[in-house]
Amino acid sequence: MTAPDDLSALWTHEWARADWTRRNTLDALARGGLAALLGGGGLALSGRAVHAAEDDTVRIGYLPITDATALLVAHAKGYFEEAGLKVAEPTPVRSWSALVEGFAAGKFNLAHLLKPIPVWMRYNNKFPVKILAWAHTNGSGIVVGGKSGIEDFKGLAGKRVAVPYWYSMHNVVLQYALRESGVTPVIRGEAGPNECALQILAPPEMPAALAAGKIDGYIVAEPFNALGEIKAGARMLRFTGDIWKNHPCCVVVAHESQIAAKPEWAGKAVDAIVRAQAYCVKNREEVARLISKEGRGYLPMPADVVIKATTDYGPAYEASGAIRHRNWAAQRIDFQPWPYPSATKLIVEAMGNTVVEGDAGFLKGLDPDFVARDLVDDRFVRASLKRYPEWPGAADDAALTRQETLSL
Repeated sequence: MTAPDDLSALWTHEWARADWTRRNTLDALARGGLAALLGGGGLALSGRAVHAAEDDTVRIGYLPITDATALLVAHAKGYFEEAGLKVAEPTPVRSWSALVEGFAAGKFNLAHLLKPIPVWMRYNNKFPVKILAWAHTNGSGIVVGGKSGIEDFKGLAGKRVAVPYWYSMHNVVLQYALRESGVTPVIRGEAGPNECALQILAPPEMPAALAAGKIDGYIVAEPFNALGEIKAGARMLRFTGDIWKNHPCCVVVAHESQIAAKPEWAGKAVDAIVRAQAYCVKNREEVARLISKEGRGYLPMPADVVIKATTDYGPAYEASGAIRHRNWAAQRIDFQPWPYPSATKLIVEAMGNTVVEGDAGFLKGLDPDFVARDLVDDRFVRASLKRYPEWPGAADDAALTRQETLSL
């Protein structure tokens, strides 16, 4: 097992200093609101953003995690240019707060965000964000110490688990699993006998914290689970995609005003992303190398870590219990761009049942059916799916509906 200090040294890249943290987003978003995050100028309430794409150049903001893979591959493979768009080099940022701020201020016109964040932006802050497509599915897991003896979610009673952000799929799925196991999630103090204490921790800090015994487990996006397994002696307890079948995590977002003013631009951008996701499905290891430190350097992680994070979903995990629904035919991370309305509805409902810090009053009375219609603009991805034969069945409207499946 690698020492905690050595784990921290893996993040000496300039984007990955200590301030690369989702904890900053919690403070700014959940407590202060988007207007406070942007300096109190009222930008969030008015929705008047200074768009960077007045020249029609695609300007991507992203966090260096596998959630951004589709955007990065679309850039690396030249799909934006082939669609007829100019594209700038994608800009890595160190925190969700920086990404939200850059997107809201118009520095970026295309970004990936944890799906609950656009819900918060649009309905708590009245900011005109729109979801254009899903960025990926699955792609996260919960790991525990390899020698902890924790075998299931009941074993997390009396333990402390780190989550990257309160408004995240990670927190939603984890709290569902805890409740189903008879364990109460709490976000204050120490855990009682039938409680699991949750805390916010920056993803780059999670493997080192686990190795040092400061936490008993963590749930996060890849490649931090793979890093924990390789470098911190972590053991995969469960993949999130084995709890909520092929769930969304990050989504591709744009400004509503940008879409209205330049629908052709939006359509071409989505075309590039749809093509990229199809490529990712067929070329997983190549894509992992491409985005890794040894490839284009979009992520500061070495290739072996990224490859594990994108491809390793083998029988050893089934034997350990990390995979219990092999019949779901899921992947560790997968790619499909269609934003199923059923998933959006479930997310809104689940957010209302999830314990968070800060004021979540905006969720009261928020109609999931309305959100599914209002937050998501699916006309571009619907058209793209019909144009590209890599997505069999996409031309059939029946293939664009599904029933959500959650099961421990």
